[in-house]
Amino acid sequence: MPDGGQQFPALVLNADFRPLSYFPLSLWSWQDAVKAVFMDRVSVLNEYEKAVHSPSVTMKLPSVIALKDFVPTSRRPAFTRFNVFLRDAFQCQYCSARSPAPDLTFDHVTPRCRGGRTTWENVVTACGACNLRKGSRLPRECRMFPRLTPRQPSTWELQDNGRAFPPNYLHESWRDYLYWDSELES
Repeated sequence: MPDGGQQFPALVLNADFRPLSYFPLSLWSWQDAVKAVFMDRVSVLNEYEKAVHSPSVTMKLPSVIALKDFVPTSRRPAFTRFNVFLRDAFQCQYCSARSPAPDLTFDHVTPRCRGGRTTWENVVTACGACNLRKGSRLPRECRMFPRLTPRQPSTWELQDNGRAFPPNYLHESWRDYLYWDSELES
């Protein structure tokens, strides 16, 4: 299989059967998943129809695996540009326009030139037009106030926001593990 691991990814769940992360979705290449199975680090919960062969073993590729040892998640997420966008649901906090990450920037509510710091409590997602319009002014000076007061989110909040943005590719065997806590269709 010369696909470099891109074609048959395995959804990775923590030992409590929740995804390690939703956004980006916790995926391993089929090679890493097979290696983890043989090292007895994971349990296979679902498989693809595709199999790999060695001289002595034939094995279906894992599509969903769960770690045998629980990996605790950090309670305080890293302050990154992407996590700010995720906290703000990829939505400009001034005009409410929703955009993909490459089209967004972040704005210092209190500009750095006015003593503002680059922290969860002072940075919001902004589209380029709003960021340019606000410039180095304070919100009251330009009448541009963020929709939400910027604050540090919990890891759980970021995970929850990530669920609202499913990846382009979702194998049907993953659905039961990704959205098990949402309301079922009637």
